[in-house]
Amino acid sequence: MNTNNHLKFAELLRLSTRTFRTKPTRAILTCLGMSVGIGTVLFLVSLGYGLQYILIGKLITTEDSLVTMEISYPTESNILIKQEDIERIKKYDNVSEVSAVAGFPGEISIASSSGLLIDTLIVEPSYFRLSGQLPSVGEYPKEGENGGVISSQTIIPLGLLPQNSTSTQGADLTKLLGKKFNLNVFYQGGTGSIEEQVTTPQEVFIKGVLNDDSMQPTAILFASSLSSKPPFYRKLLVKASSVDVISQLKEKLTGDGFFVSAKFDLVEQAKKIAKIITIVLGVFGITALVVSAIGMFNTMIVGFMERIYEVGILKSIGATDGDVRNLFLLEATLMGVLGGVGGIIIGLGGGKSCNILLSVVAERFGGKAIELFITPWWFSVLIMGISMVIGFLSGFWPAYRATKLSPKEAFTRK
Repeated sequence: MNTNNHLKFAELLRLSTRTFRTKPTRAILTCLGMSVGIGTVLFLVSLGYGLQYILIGKLITTEDSLVTMEISYPTESNILIKQEDIERIKKYDNVSEVSAVAGFPGEISIASSSGLLIDTLIVEPSYFRLSGQLPSVGEYPKEGENGGVISSQTIIPLGLLPQNSTSTQGADLTKLLGKKFNLNVFYQGGTGSIEEQVTTPQEVFIKGVLNDDSMQPTAILFASSLSSKPPFYRKLLVKASSVDVISQLKEKLTGDGFFVSAKFDLVEQAKKIAKIITIVLGVFGITALVVSAIGMFNTMIVGFMERIYEVGILKSIGATDGDVRNLFLLEATLMGVLGGVGGIIIGLGGGKSCNILLSVVAERFGGKAIELFITPWWFSVLIMGISMVIGFLSGFWPAYRATKLSPKEAFTRK
């Protein structure tokens, strides 16, 4: 023991860990309670971030789709989008790119199968990049390729799945890639009557499949795959030059009579909802953490009451008030650190386990692996710092009481 000035750090560390040797059960349970509180916060906040990632990820599948608006004339106006409208919008300030989308009924057939009436989207090569609609299986065709994308509901009537199949769930859709199909498209006039029937001059390859049971039988292909261009268009995808000008451009297009839908607005709303969910989950987790912190504080108070005689001995042989204070603070901080480490293990382990379980279930039912629990690295560091602070504060009151205790009073209480 150093009787001259202050206790050395090694001596403080040895004395502060004495509780782990003399009363291991109490120390372990205290750290475990802290770990459960920390782990609960980490687990629930990771769930909130995972939901936010999934929700926004569903909206933003490509970078360009964030700054792209979908515009069309209101249905009741009976106004059609013509080529001159496209050329006019391309000249607007802050417009970076315009992609036209036409929609007409069509008839698809593969090999010897009978024709199937479907919806046909006739698009430009930039459509998939600007809309963010990516195939579930395969890829979208590149410019110059004679390929198309079909929906999963197109597959079953065409007999591309085993007999008696009523769903694509669990089916290996990659086997469809590369198959050829023929398509007849019925161009309609403004009154809805069929004015022209166009065909694909040659067979089109299936490049991708949209696995969405709620989507009508649909085929998406480039206008270059057809013998003639569409007479008018259903909607336009208008890409703004930057995020900052979306509101201004949206106002301009609305003033021209267009109905405008901006994915940016949906993303902003999704972020707000996701943040609210994360905060609510975090509040539940913090409640558990507060209960754990109260338990730790109680343990430190009881520990101080049991060690009053020990404090008297330390002061009588030369330990300063600062030494005694540091002894209790170091002990409490160590418990907080151990609780934080245990909490991170519990929180991350619980999240990873749930991710594995959910992925196994999703893949068994024909879906994709899912990562519902996502923990930002900075939050793990933050929660570790919070656990240290809680430990420090839990030891502050016992440390303060110990510094005010004289050796005579300590021996008298004993």
